Amino acid sequence: MSGSTALPVWRYADGRWPNTLALALVLLGWPLGLWMLGQPGWLVNAAGVALTTLTLTWSAYFLHEFAHQTIFRDARDNERWGTLMTWIHGSCFAPFADLRRKHMRHHTERADVITFDARGFLRRHPWVRRLTLALEWAYIPAVEFLMRGYVIALPFLDERRRSGRRRVLLVGAVRLAFWAAVAWWSLKAVALYALAYLLFIHLLRFADCFQHTYDAYPILDNEAIPQDKVRDRAYEQANTYSDIVGLDARWLNLLWLNFGFHNAHHDRPVEPWYRLPRLHRQLYGEDYPQVVTVRELLGAYHRHRVRRVLADDYGEVRPPGHPDRAAGFIGAVGVSFLTAV
Repeated sequence: MSGSTALPVWRYADGRWPNTLALALVLLGWPLGLWMLGQPGWLVNAAGVALTTLTLTWSAYFLHEFAHQTIFRDARDNERWGTLMTWIHGSCFAPFADLRRKHMRHHTERADVITFDARGFLRRHPWVRRLTLALEWAYIPAVEFLMRGYVIALPFLDERRRSGRRRVLLVGAVRLAFWAAVAWWSLKAVALYALAYLLFIHLLRFADCFQHTYDAYPILDNEAIPQDKVRDRAYEQANTYSDIVGLDARWLNLLWLNFGFHNAHHDRPVEPWYRLPRLHRQLYGEDYPQVVTVRELLGAYHRHRVRRVLADDYGEVRPPGHPDRAAGFIGAVGVSFLTAV
């Protein structure tokens, strides 16, 4: 129409190229990585595992971006693309709107508002607890699979969610057919994809593990959390940590799509992923005590992998400069935004 001006697609003008390139890597890299897993030659297979792990990880963090509506101007576009991301990494058993709603509570109420009390469940079922702890000791993220299983079973366990049964059955049928076809093509591809998926879950749970010392509340619907303390912005920043590789590790921080700059993200939740390193420096400078590097946290992630499953607290982070600053940081488990519905 004469004189009309098309509205911009992107929410932020400077997001056109970063988002286009990163989303293209996810959408093209995921099928390419899967194809590489079924090819002869271990070098190609290893590259396929790395590419598949990366695209799964980025699809999860793009889901997070779409939930915050930082990519597209139109909320409907963010929802469509967010739904697409769930199909790539497997959180599609729950509607995007449910995932978004629960994650927004995490920000507005400054708590880990989860769906399933995995710790309470394990304490009530000794044989499941023993198996879970054994798997976690062997670096199999059993709690995360337990949470995913609960999301699938929830519509059949709770009458309030019975409307989701048809969705779960249809999604399950589609995904089962797809993976049956992949297995018919290459059993090796399925086995290596399982390895890539384990690595993907570890990458996400490592970030989730050390980003908050919030209280966790298993809440299914819209029940309010207890008003037992002041959860203001000061509380939010004091109980949030930026688990980055380093302030200058530009490319390595992209492994988590800059999600490690978590204090900056919580200060401005609508700031897009590619701006977070710059925002962190603007807000906090070079020496912010809430920064705990990946190098400092790797030992704690390994050391407390079994203990954190049933731990009643998150441990402690010592002041900057302490030789074993994060040694006592137990961290959280089962707080993924992919399973909070």
